[in-house]
Amino acid sequence: MKVGEAAALMGADATSISAEMFDKQIRDYSIDSRSVGAGELFFALSQQDYARAGFNGEFVDAHRFIGDAFERGAIAAVARKDHAGDLENVKDRLLLVDDAIAALQQLAHRVYTAWGKPVVAITGSAGKTTAKELTAHVLASAGRRVLKSERNYNNGLGLPLSVLRMVSEDRSPDQFDIAVLEMGMSSPTHEIQRLCKITPPDVAVELMVAPVHLEYLGTIENIAAAKAELIEGLKPEGVAILNADDALVMKMRDKHQGRTLTFGMDNAADVSATEIDTRSLGKIEFRLRTPLGEARASLAMSGRHNLSNALAASTVATAFSLPPEEIARALNTAQPPKMRGEVFDFAAGFTVIDDSYNSNPRSLLNMVRTMAEGGRGRKRLFVIAGEMLELGPDEIALHREAGREIAATGVDVLWGVRGLGQEIVFGSREAGLKVTKFFDSSDEAAAELAKDVKEGDLILVKGSRGVATDKIVKALREHFPLVGEDER
Repeated sequence: MKVGEAAALMGADATSISAEMFDKQIRDYSIDSRSVGAGELFFALSQQDYARAGFNGEFVDAHRFIGDAFERGAIAAVARKDHAGDLENVKDRLLLVDDAIAALQQLAHRVYTAWGKPVVAITGSAGKTTAKELTAHVLASAGRRVLKSERNYNNGLGLPLSVLRMVSEDRSPDQFDIAVLEMGMSSPTHEIQRLCKITPPDVAVELMVAPVHLEYLGTIENIAAAKAELIEGLKPEGVAILNADDALVMKMRDKHQGRTLTFGMDNAADVSATEIDTRSLGKIEFRLRTPLGEARASLAMSGRHNLSNALAASTVATAFSLPPEEIARALNTAQPPKMRGEVFDFAAGFTVIDDSYNSNPRSLLNMVRTMAEGGRGRKRLFVIAGEMLELGPDEIALHREAGREIAATGVDVLWGVRGLGQEIVFGSREAGLKVTKFFDSSDEAAAELAKDVKEGDLILVKGSRGVATDKIVKALREHFPLVGEDER
């Protein structure tokens, strides 16, 4: 896409841009001056833009970094008109708009509209990225050319940036047949409703509703209402895909009058799993059943929650008429995303489950139970649980209850990390767990674990993203080789 074309699609004032600049090709799109690259269009975001778009918190005005972006090779910048007076020295490289985030979203929407092919949108309190990766993998294995959200780009900035990958780095929209996009929310500001306006979904997937972001949303019913905006934003002829094992998700059925497909294990569903075997860490075997038939399948992941994500992906594939044998073949080759249930076997005889990307009470207990089921025969079942963020006024009670439930699974050791991680430890002690510790930071826990880990240990590492429990796994990998690695 050329600079002049982008300006027209955003409705930007480009009167100060030269004709030569108009014809320059944009290589990519950036909102971070620190990582902007040569030929990229830089969007200078400000507090006013963030507030209108429903983002919580205070943000630095990026107009002050436009010069830095140009030094790093940015071809042009999108800036607010009310900042133009402060940017006279670079006005010949500015596209002026009323709101930079709105301009980014409008550009993505116009690219999507011109492309005009199906969008699969996925939301849920947990599992979005895993379900997105599995869905994209299954569809790609069936020959679809898939655009997918990068990492967990699922908000009002990440989603449009993902869409703009269709017109970045010499790509063109006709290289893609389908988009698989995460849609997330963390506040009661209709975030998902806004995302649906950028890319209205043809298929909408609701994974689960759990107590996350309670700090901003207050109740689980409010969370469910916010998640239901995805079904409300579904195209009338689209397909709603609902988790039959989640009562709050199933209540969303009335939000869409068109086709609905369900998935589940515990309740009757259109797509289901039977003959489930989760005894081996890093492997689930099951029989996949769909309206088009059934097939034996295997998934290189751990836990029923990941099987549920695989069933969601299978239901999307079913909506596109893929037969179960083809879905099963694709699932057999899928791998877990980084820090989401990855299993590492170390040469020293211990194993680590790295689920350190994020945490909430439900996902924490799911992983602990998965570890306990797959860890029979291990010398020690060892849980390292980081603080869980954004749980609202009941955060202390939720952490203590998590500790009590962890103790009930029969684990041998529990370490809490940072802040309210101490409440997890307190709860586990109340339930009779004897071997516990608390650490103020992941760095402290990592240093101690490197000295304490033993042959035969099975260790789960999990915590909210802000706690950075992935540092613990990284430290172990720096101290100890994996099975098959050079021990030097």
